[in-house]
Amino acid sequence: MARTMGYLDPEYFQSSQFTDKSEVASFGVVLVELLTGQQPISIRRSEQDRSLATYFMQSMDENYLFDIVDARVMKEGKREAIVAFAELAKRCLNLNGKKRPTMKEVAALLEDIRNSEKASGAHEPDVEEVEYVREVPDQPWDLFSTSTCPADFGDPTGSSSVELPLFSNVVSE
Repeated sequence: MARTMGYLDPEYFQSSQFTDKSEVASFGVVLVELLTGQQPISIRRSEQDRSLATYFMQSMDENYLFDIVDARVMKEGKREAIVAFAELAKRCLNLNGKKRPTMKEVAALLEDIRNSEKASGAHEPDVEEVEYVREVPDQPWDLFSTSTCPADFGDPTGSSSVELPLFSNVVSE
């Protein structure tokens, strides 16, 4: 994934080398995708904010985090957990690779966020409770639209067509 447009480590453009911290930066983009429900590259954002990572970092710096968080995440997650998740994503996306956490640290921090959700009484979904939905493409070219293409032509909403569990994304029956 580190070599896919939208997930590239900014340091790669200077060094032409990938490191373990490049993977952390790529994972940071995945965290932001989960948090915002947006594609890593979008023609719907301004040219300077076309990259989700850049858009996210600017939103964090300007204290607009909750303006870009996906509505489902806002509804299902606790504010403190959302902020902690966003802060972790921001650390992963640090332009200086040496200042990024290791993947081991990322895993531990995600576990801490999960445990704090449990401790606060948030419902933890069982695997059976989570529903994964995949839309069937209307047009043949939709089969090829993925988050790795330079623009998200296949999805007019700009959000993912697959719902992933985040925080307590539970479907009740």
